[in-house]
Amino acid sequence: MNSQRCSTLFQKPRGRTSIIQCIYVVGFMDLFGVSMIIPLLSHHVKALGASPTVAGIVGSTYGILQLFSSTVVGSWSDVVGRRYSLLTCLLLSALGYGLLGMSTSIALFVLARIPVGLFKHSLSICRALLSDLVSESERPLVMGHFNAASSVGFILGPVVGGYLTEHEGGFYTSSFTCAAIFLINAGLVWMLPWSEALIHRNHTNSSNSTRKGCHDNNCSKSAHNGSHVMGAETDPGSRAPGKYRGGLRWREVSLLQPAWRQLYSVGSKIHMVASSDMWDLFLVRLLMAIAIMLYYSNFSLAMEERFSLKPKVTGYLISYSSTLGALAGFLVGPVTQLYGNNMPALLLHSTVLTCSLIFLYAAAPSVWQVLLTSTFFAISTTIGRTCITDLELQRGGVQASGTLIGAGQSVTAVGRVVAPLLSGLAQEFSPCGPPSLGVLLALAAVGLLLIRIPKWDGRGMTKKAKL
Repeated sequence: MNSQRCSTLFQKPRGRTSIIQCIYVVGFMDLFGVSMIIPLLSHHVKALGASPTVAGIVGSTYGILQLFSSTVVGSWSDVVGRRYSLLTCLLLSALGYGLLGMSTSIALFVLARIPVGLFKHSLSICRALLSDLVSESERPLVMGHFNAASSVGFILGPVVGGYLTEHEGGFYTSSFTCAAIFLINAGLVWMLPWSEALIHRNHTNSSNSTRKGCHDNNCSKSAHNGSHVMGAETDPGSRAPGKYRGGLRWREVSLLQPAWRQLYSVGSKIHMVASSDMWDLFLVRLLMAIAIMLYYSNFSLAMEERFSLKPKVTGYLISYSSTLGALAGFLVGPVTQLYGNNMPALLLHSTVLTCSLIFLYAAAPSVWQVLLTSTFFAISTTIGRTCITDLELQRGGVQASGTLIGAGQSVTAVGRVVAPLLSGLAQEFSPCGPPSLGVLLALAAVGLLLIRIPKWDGRGMTKKAKL
């Protein structure tokens, strides 16, 4: 009877596949629209009369706002539900890109970047929503496909943006087009069958509990309201907050609750994540983020100085690597199954491979070796990013997925601030300085994993001492 109950819990309700596919479309269109604008921003702000220093300060506004807002918005999506938080982010991002299309001065340009910097977290909330809809065993496959769809959009966007820029007022046309794309995404999210998502979320909560054994009669369903897609695994009749896999406790707060109650709940979630034992995963994420950014930081300049490669050829090489990175998203599921869903081992191996490839790139005697390392580097980094996100969700629990994914994005944003500084210092010594420094940071990540993984169980959580 228990096995029959397990099979029932894993049945897919009608409409779940269409929800997931729609989220893939949202991810594709999101980065498609954004990548139309990104290559044009520096040219536009200079055209408005900004000096290089002012242009740099203005350009850093977005990154600084993302650094502080990622965790807060992600946690807020845990509090009020994915539907309203995702709609809010999409609509305010559309507002920001619309203002960007009307920016005829530096002041308006900075004003337009504020709502985008604060609320452009639609991809993070989409990932949290996907983690709500699928079981732990399905999550790496679904996340890999989502990352692949988003990456394809990021590759195609600059092509369309470059074409529009060739016409008069091309930047403004691209900005309004991007705003329209975000409005279309908001419409798609509004029309999603959220009732199906709620039903499957209940099933997913129970099925994740049954991974420890379907004979446990304490598998319980979440209490939901309205559009809530998350919830604590508690007895609906109990007022006490539930405790789930990560050992953290969370409270549900409706969108209709007062703002102070929502802020208090968001602060509590962030504090609990900050005081948890997940420092090792976040540190590995930071080290690898900086190492990977150092690999790319002076790629074009290094190719020119080391191999006299023309910028056009370097551009082809970068496009080739980006395309492979997008396609590698489809490999995540099969590779995870090959490892038997042993995510700590897969993370360790992908980190070792990434470290080795950065070293081979730094010591490459020819362009062909750079091409070879770029091929496998795109694959290893794609798998590694998916692994560490999945481990964070396993450690913290799917009910806190918004907070955890947002915290991960904040850690990566710290890397974006630190990496250019380290790259500039390393380039003072050699064109191979940045990747060489990246090798040292990746080695530190490998060493940390070798020390910490024996203290984890098969799902990446810290082992408890036996009484």
